[in-house]
Amino acid sequence: MITLHHLRIGRSIFTVWLLEELGLDYELKVYHRNPETFRSQDDIKSATPLGKSPTIEDDDILLTESGAIASYLVDRYDTGNTLAPPRSDWKAWAEYQRWLHYPEGSAFLPLFLRMLQAREGDNPSPVFKGFADGEVPLHLGLLDKRLAEMPYILGDNFQAPDIGTTYIASMAERLGELEPYRHLKAYYDRNMQRDAWKRAKERAVE
Repeated sequence: MITLHHLRIGRSIFTVWLLEELGLDYELKVYHRNPETFRSQDDIKSATPLGKSPTIEDDDILLTESGAIASYLVDRYDTGNTLAPPRSDWKAWAEYQRWLHYPEGSAFLPLFLRMLQAREGDNPSPVFKGFADGEVPLHLGLLDKRLAEMPYILGDNFQAPDIGTTYIASMAERLGELEPYRHLKAYYDRNMQRDAWKRAKERAVE
């Protein structure tokens, strides 16, 4: 049985979504943020020293990092290649890997800085603001252009990288940045109607 250590109000609900898309049985251990700092509390540190989520346990395997968890779950359990191309198709596999790791590797930081700016109020750091002002539209524009040409990030079918990409779109939505990118917004709205996402949201109580 897979155990997912889930810190509420954060990215680990997207791991719940992946587990639901894969149709796997799993146990959810839920943790709550400190209401003053919005950071994790000490209870989750018994599962992972950094106090970060998601963290999964699968038998004797302990794994952190969203991208690594997604790779592991799909490689091990998606035996029908529903959420990833077969490795025998190296071109498709390379493109899949690119987009699987793109959300955390490139797109997340500018939006995270934008979120911190919002918490700073009327006097955001000019260095971070200048960086985010350039990078946020760069990444959202890239995704919007790609999704103008195809319904999902890799083409006609929903695959694992769409979960991470939807996470980026959800951050943009919460920050009020998504509306100008109509193809990305339509993609986000479409993915929010997936049955697996609805099950994940109900179970994780976000």
